[in-house]
Amino acid sequence: MLRPGMMLCDRYEILDVVGAGGMSIVYKARCHRLNRNVAIKVLKPEFSNDKNFVTKFKIEAQASAGLSHPNIVNVYDVYDDDGLYFIVMELVDGITLKEYIEQNGRLSMDRAIDISMQIASGLEAAHESHVIHRDIKPQNIIVSKNGNIKVTDFGIAKAASPNTLTSGAIGSVHYISPEQARGGYSDERSDIYSLGITMYEMVTGRVPFDGDNNVTIALMHIQNEMIPPRQYYPDIYSSFEKVILKATQKKPERRYLTASALIADLKRVQNNPNIDIVVAPTAVTNSPTQEWTKEDVQAIRDGSAYKNENADAFQEEIRMPGTSGEVNKINGISPIPPINNQRLTQLLEEDDWEDEYEDEYETPEPVKRGNLKKVQDYDEDDEEEYEEDGDIDPKLRKAVIAAGIATAVVIAIVIMLVLGNFLGWFKFGKKDKKTTGDTGTEKVEELVMLDVLGYSEDAAIKLLEREGFTNVKVEKEKNQEVQEGYVFFQSVDKDKVIAADDEILIKVSSGAEEVEVPNVKGYTDEQATTVLTEAGFKVSHAYDYDDDVEEDKVISQSPEAHTKAAEGSTVTITVSNGSEVKEVEVPSLLGKNESEAINAIKEKKLTPGTVRHAYSDTVAEGLVMSQDIESGSTVQEGATVGFTISDGPEPKETTYTAKVSGSVTCNDEALDGQAITIRLLFNGSNAGEKTITVVSGTTYDVSASVPGQTSRDGSADIQCIDGSGNDVTSSFTKSVASVNYEEE
Repeated sequence: MLRPGMMLCDRYEILDVVGAGGMSIVYKARCHRLNRNVAIKVLKPEFSNDKNFVTKFKIEAQASAGLSHPNIVNVYDVYDDDGLYFIVMELVDGITLKEYIEQNGRLSMDRAIDISMQIASGLEAAHESHVIHRDIKPQNIIVSKNGNIKVTDFGIAKAASPNTLTSGAIGSVHYISPEQARGGYSDERSDIYSLGITMYEMVTGRVPFDGDNNVTIALMHIQNEMIPPRQYYPDIYSSFEKVILKATQKKPERRYLTASALIADLKRVQNNPNIDIVVAPTAVTNSPTQEWTKEDVQAIRDGSAYKNENADAFQEEIRMPGTSGEVNKINGISPIPPINNQRLTQLLEEDDWEDEYEDEYETPEPVKRGNLKKVQDYDEDDEEEYEEDGDIDPKLRKAVIAAGIATAVVIAIVIMLVLGNFLGWFKFGKKDKKTTGDTGTEKVEELVMLDVLGYSEDAAIKLLEREGFTNVKVEKEKNQEVQEGYVFFQSVDKDKVIAADDEILIKVSSGAEEVEVPNVKGYTDEQATTVLTEAGFKVSHAYDYDDDVEEDKVISQSPEAHTKAAEGSTVTITVSNGSEVKEVEVPSLLGKNESEAINAIKEKKLTPGTVRHAYSDTVAEGLVMSQDIESGSTVQEGATVGFTISDGPEPKETTYTAKVSGSVTCNDEALDGQAITIRLLFNGSNAGEKTITVVSGTTYDVSASVPGQTSRDGSADIQCIDGSGNDVTSSFTKSVASVNYEEE
C-alpha cells in the first residue's frame, strides 16, 4: 500500500486512501504538473504480476480514456511506474450509490428514476463507442455532492475477464446477467440487466437474489424469477416496476436492446407515472468484483443445465406502446395460439441444445455478431480444451434450427386460421344482426368492441378498421394524465356487441394544458421551488458554480421564463453553488523584491498579506527573506499570503567610556582632622568617591571612569560629605576638569 507523501512518476503526490475494491486500491493524489487533485486506481500485486492481464488492462483503460460524458468518470491516463500499474482518473467528491442507499434507505421514485436515467445515459455513450462495462453495480456508481451521477471502472471491468471470473463470467455476482453467469456472450444488454438489478435495489433497498455463496446466487440469476418490487412496496410506480422487469429478463432479446430505448421508457414514466409499459412475459452486502475458480463456473453450468418439464408455451404477442401486458386479440382470438409441441419446447431450452445435438452436428466456428463480444478471450489451446469439456454456449446454428422449427409451426397455424376463416370454419367473434322490414330481411354485421385505451391514435384506428368497424370518430382533448397521441376514452365499452357502422368516438390526448413558465432566476432554491410548484410544474435541480450569482440562488431555468410548457411537466432550475473554490499552489517569494512578490501572489489569484521587515545577515536588504505559507503548498484561491522583507544586517550600537576628573581644596580650618568623603558625580550619579582626612588649605584630586555610554553627552560634579552624612561641599573649593570619552 502506498503512503501519503509518496510521489508517482515525479508528478502525483499520494494524499490519502479513498477505498479498495476487488482488483485495486484507490488513492486521492495531487497532480503537481496541472495543480489539481485526481483519483489514482492502483492494481493489486496479484493482477500487476499477470502480464496478459496488464497488457489488456492498458488497452482497455486507454480505450475508456476516450469516453467523455457528464455521467462517466473521466480517465486521464494509464501509467507504469517501476512495475506499479495505475490509472489516473477524475476525482469526484461524493459517495458510491451503494453507500447512498445504505444511508438513505430505499429511494423515492423520482430520485430512483433520475439516477437510472443518468446511469443509462453514461452507458448509452459508452455503448455508442463500442465499450461495454460488464460490471455495473451500485459500488461502481458515484453520487457527487451536487447530485450528479458518474459511472466508473469502465477500463478495469472490461479488462478483467481473463483473470477475475474464469471462462468469461464477469461482474459482481449479485448484479451479474444470466449469460455472464453461464460464461456466454455478453453485449450491451448485459449492462442493461445489471442496471435493472441496480434499479431494483434502489426502490426496494435489497437485491433480488442472495445466497450463501457465489454459485448459488449465479444460479438464481439463471433459473429463478425475482419477486416483483411492488410485492415489497406497493407505492412503487407500476410503470417503473415494468421497466425494471423488462430490463432484467432472463433472455437478452427480451430486454431493452439499447440504453436509448431504456431511457425513452424512463422518460415516459417520469412524465406520466400511470403510463403502461410493455413487458415481455416473465419466463446486500457490498459486492466487489471477485475471482472465481473453474470449479465455481463449472458448478454454475452444471446447475443451469436442467430440463424444465413445465416450460411455458411459445407465444409471440402483438402490442402497441402504452398497452397492458395482455395479448391483443384479433377477431376474438390470440394471433398465435399456444403450441404444445414437446420437441419444440425442448429445442427452445437453450441449455438442452448441446445435449440433443452433440452427436449429430459438428461444432461450428464462432460467428461474429455485430457488437457481441465474448467476455473470455482465449487462445487456440484454450479453445480446444473449451470444446472438449463441453463448456461452451449453445451454438448459433442450433438456435437457427430451433427458430426454423418454431417458424414452420407458426406458419402452419396461420395458414390453418386463414383457410378456416375463408371456409367459414371460424366466426371469429362476429355475429349476424337481423333487422326486418316490409320488404324482407337484411343482414347487418355485428362486431365485438375492442379495448383501445392506451393505444396510439394510429394503432387504435388500424385495429378498429381491421376488425371491420367503419364509423370511427376521433376527438383531440387536453389531458394531464395521458401522453400526447394516446387514447384515453372510447364511447363504446370493450366486449359490447354493436353494428359495424355504429359510431365509435375515441378521444386522443393532445397533451397537458400549456401554461406560462414563471421567471425564477435570482430566487432562492426554496422560493423558486414554491413558485414553480404553485404554477403546476414539477421541479428538477441541477447545480453549478457561478462567480456572479450567490450560493443557493437560481442561475438559469429550462424551459425559459415566459415560454409555454405543459402543466405538470418538469422545469429544471440550475442553482448556484457560489464561486467555485479552486485550489492553487503557493509560489516561492524568496529572493524577490516587494513589488515582484506581490505580483507573483496576484498571478496565482491569491491575496497579498502583511509585509513585515526584519534584519538578516544572509539576505540582502530589500529582498524577501521568508513567507507565511510555504511555497508548493496547496491553498484555496483568494487565500492571504504575507511575507517578510530583509533590512540587511542588524547595525551594531557604539558605546563610550567617560573619563571624569576633578579636585577640591578645604577652606575651613574647623574641618581639620575630620574624615570627609569626596564623591565624583557623572550625570547626577555617583561615578566614584574618595575618603580623606582634611587638612585645611590642602588640595585633593579625584577621578573616575564611566563605561557603557551611548552618547558623548554628559556632565560632572563634586560633592563632599562629612562623617555624619552632612553635605559640606560649601567648605571646599572644587575644580572639575572637562569630561573625556573613549570609544569602547
